[in-house]
Amino acid sequence: MVVLRARLSLEVKMLEGFVPFPKEFIDRYRKDGYWEDRSLREEFAIRFKKFSDSIALVDGDIEWTYQDLDMKSDNLALNLLDLGIKPLDRIVPQLPNIKEFPLLYIALQKLGCIPIASLVSHRYAEISQFVSLSGASACVVPDKAKDFDFVDMARRIKSEKNKLEHIIVFGEAPSGTHSLEDLINRPASRTKQDLNSINIEPLQPAVFQLSGGTTGIPKLIPRTHNDYAYNSKQATEVTEVDENSVLLLVLPIAHNLPLACPGMQGFLFKGGKVVLSTSSKGRDVFSLVEKHSVTHIHVVPALLIGWINDPEIDKFDLSSLKMIQSGGQRLQPQVRLKTKELIPSVFVQENFGMSEGVIMFVRKGDSEEVLLETSGRPVSPADEIRIVDENDKEVEKGEVGEFCVRGPYTLRGYFGTPEHNKKAFTTDGFYRSGDLMRQHPSGNYIVEGRIKDLINRGGEKISAEEVENLILQHPKIKNIACVPMPDERLGERMCAYVILQDNHEITLDELVSFLHEREIAKFKLPERLEVLEEFPISTFGKVSKKILMEEISKKISEERDSSK
Repeated sequence: MVVLRARLSLEVKMLEGFVPFPKEFIDRYRKDGYWEDRSLREEFAIRFKKFSDSIALVDGDIEWTYQDLDMKSDNLALNLLDLGIKPLDRIVPQLPNIKEFPLLYIALQKLGCIPIASLVSHRYAEISQFVSLSGASACVVPDKAKDFDFVDMARRIKSEKNKLEHIIVFGEAPSGTHSLEDLINRPASRTKQDLNSINIEPLQPAVFQLSGGTTGIPKLIPRTHNDYAYNSKQATEVTEVDENSVLLLVLPIAHNLPLACPGMQGFLFKGGKVVLSTSSKGRDVFSLVEKHSVTHIHVVPALLIGWINDPEIDKFDLSSLKMIQSGGQRLQPQVRLKTKELIPSVFVQENFGMSEGVIMFVRKGDSEEVLLETSGRPVSPADEIRIVDENDKEVEKGEVGEFCVRGPYTLRGYFGTPEHNKKAFTTDGFYRSGDLMRQHPSGNYIVEGRIKDLINRGGEKISAEEVENLILQHPKIKNIACVPMPDERLGERMCAYVILQDNHEITLDELVSFLHEREIAKFKLPERLEVLEEFPISTFGKVSKKILMEEISKKISEERDSSK
């Protein structure tokens, strides 16, 4: 069956806007065993059968076995099919870390639909763009969160010129929308055969991850069934996951790391248990670790710093913890050392990864120097890496250059952006990451900075240009430059440098209020405002953000010293 598919797959019409892997690489990755030519539906089906009686998911007091997850996702998939959702439809799920998220994710994979990895924190500005760019036919939203009405937002988007047909609501579903709970619980009128008859091509996209991007426009990252399955499987090998492993998911599950590196997907592939949490507070996390004998957690450094400085950490038994995976930004050596001191059983595993593909991990057994100084090395022997200068010439080993990569789980093009793809990829298919790196003598890699104009706030990548374009709409502002400023907990926060129109004044609160009205995610809001008469200019005649970053770093350091 696999052989037959291998012959036919290239004849299948690919989703318009999707850039497939070239045939020679498809053949190579199949031949070398990286791709097994199974859809995610098939991958999950194998595990549902193998681990049927084992606990798959825990959400509060509710536990689902692999069989429960299989049957419930079947029912949801059949009801979605009855609703008119079809293979290759793009769906925007916007759900927190609750059992309904993995249930929906797996149901969509059974239909051959493509979920778009949006976050609960996204608002109209982001979701409307995802719907428009992807051609999404449905979105799945909570009813409300605090003072925000997701249904009103979804209705507004649906009223615009796009392909959105269905609004599915978790919670109270008003007229004109569909209840997610009803779709989950209502016995399906269709049969399992309706799902089995759907052909899912493993070379097609399975998921759209989101790029941090620098253009102000979010870019959709197509991850195929073949590459995303391999991504998770390979990550489980490097992180020592087996059927006795227990993952606590605290980071937003839609992110690439908690979803698939190895994340929920990888743990289910191994027959492990996934515990969901909507809280990242120390006491709540420690309690879940103790209660469920958690072995693995994904974190960003800001989160881990908060936990190891929480006075309640000593009140709980955390000895089950084997591995804390830290990603999103560089983990300071002292944080790693303090974590090990407080939780002797744990290995703090630094990783560098991108939603576009390649992931790198340090390994147990690496030297102390490698563990403390590097972000690891790729998980796949088929990952090809170049470190190049501004002329695309490879630099000498140990020198700094742009990190470029291609391999069996790194994309070949963003969805629907042919012009951008010409810049983002070399002619022979290497992805230009925009990250500055150098290779350590050990063969591992050290992140030295970035070319991309991004602000990394606790692992959330913010496009400076996106925020700048919005701020420029303010009538009081003549020019704007958003730059990262150092922060001990989050790594970076955003500082907005502005030049004002003549005879005007503005406060940070006023600026933030203005941006709130533009309906962007809260984590993208600037957290400091600096007013200048003019911007420093580089030798190329551009605003020198390097100088602005140096100035704000110096100012913060001086402020910190004076407060001691």
